[in-house]
Amino acid sequence: MTHPAKTFRALHVKGDPFIMVNIWDRGSAKMMQSMGAKALATSSAAHAFTLGRTDGGTLTRDEALAHAGEILSVATVPVQGDFENGFGDDPDTCAETVRLAAEVGLAGICIEDTMFPAGTAHDTALAIERIKAAAAAVRALPDDFVLTARADGVMIGQYDMDEAIKRLQGFASAGADCLYCPMPPSMDDLARICAATSLPVNALAAGNYTAQTLSDFAKIGVARISLGSALARATHRVIHDAAQDMLENGAFTALNTGNIGATVDQMLS
Repeated sequence: MTHPAKTFRALHVKGDPFIMVNIWDRGSAKMMQSMGAKALATSSAAHAFTLGRTDGGTLTRDEALAHAGEILSVATVPVQGDFENGFGDDPDTCAETVRLAAEVGLAGICIEDTMFPAGTAHDTALAIERIKAAAAAVRALPDDFVLTARADGVMIGQYDMDEAIKRLQGFASAGADCLYCPMPPSMDDLARICAATSLPVNALAAGNYTAQTLSDFAKIGVARISLGSALARATHRVIHDAAQDMLENGAFTALNTGNIGATVDQMLS
């Protein structure tokens, strides 16, 4: 039987992107894979929402590992873990996080270059050293494992595109398998990232990027599209709007979901 990480790695083809669906519980995992998702991923934000917390360093590594285990208990496709900054600033912690993630059965994880709780970017040299340590841990594993290195500074306003590309190229040299800069300013900037590396690049379908299609991402060389917390936030928007209409106006029409209940039951069976 093919190891899930080998299956996951084979999905990453520049210019032929697949959608990696970020989910947050067993139900959403079963639903998405029943609808044809080729790979799943946890979402730190979506997971935090289920615990009544905000995103950004509010989860512990033990919580993330336990959550991943719950998803894996029902998963029939590869699962990546959204493991924020590796749950520590030093390279050794990132390496240990890789080993623990592989032990629980994840096909890969992503590690970003952000310090918590400050929410600021790591120094460039340290950011690269952290990925180097994580990549060394990957190479020492008995089975395959896909390491995604994230440059989050553009999204959080910590550095510009030139610095992001410098970091991504440094991550590639350090041994990363996939590169990710969430929310660059434009599709031209995302295309620039894809052109700057031979490694597969992940794009985030959120914000203005939701106006793009799968073929749009393919044309510029993207290999993988993730959702981050977008699907969870869309779900919460439905809950919010239905509750607002109910609690403020006494109206229940939003709760008329037609045959979706039976459809979901079928997906979860």
